[in-house]
Amino acid sequence: MDRLRSYAARAAGSAVVCAAGITAALAGGTVRAATPGQPAPAFSLAGRDGTVDLARLRGQFVYVDFWASWCGPCKRSFPWMNGLQQRYGRSGLQIVAVNVDTARADAERFLVATPASFTVAFDPAGATPRSYAIKGMPSSVLVDPSGNVVFQHAGFNEGAAQELEQKIARAMAASAATAKGGTP
Repeated sequence: MDRLRSYAARAAGSAVVCAAGITAALAGGTVRAATPGQPAPAFSLAGRDGTVDLARLRGQFVYVDFWASWCGPCKRSFPWMNGLQQRYGRSGLQIVAVNVDTARADAERFLVATPASFTVAFDPAGATPRSYAIKGMPSSVLVDPSGNVVFQHAGFNEGAAQELEQKIARAMAASAATAKGGTP
């Protein structure tokens, strides 16, 4: 993790991916990325308000965001995710931000400075990002109501935010149209 922090400090100015080279440290070997159309890897993690279990969120779209307190782009993504949760939460979107800091106190300090109006979970062992083959912070995965991966994205900047929101809105609209018997 110290190697990751060192890289993150050098990459902190990057608006795209903070610590792009963390595959070896977090993935721990060869792991395939979360593949669109395939089931999302399950997880059950300690959260700020109890256990966060992906299976319990079945029936909703879940935007899983992997973040760390030392990640500069993560600080910029949280206000956007707060807005995203506010705009789409009533339509069935649930944001789950999975923190990968080894010390929860680091994450809690981040959350005091950068509040989250969405679900936050903690994975100090890094098992969840390993199961999703996460390569950098922040990274995100959209999971559909059936529990399948819609897409995976690495990095965050203002351009990515617009693109991500469009992808999420399209996926939710297509799902709603299909549920009503229309075509996606």
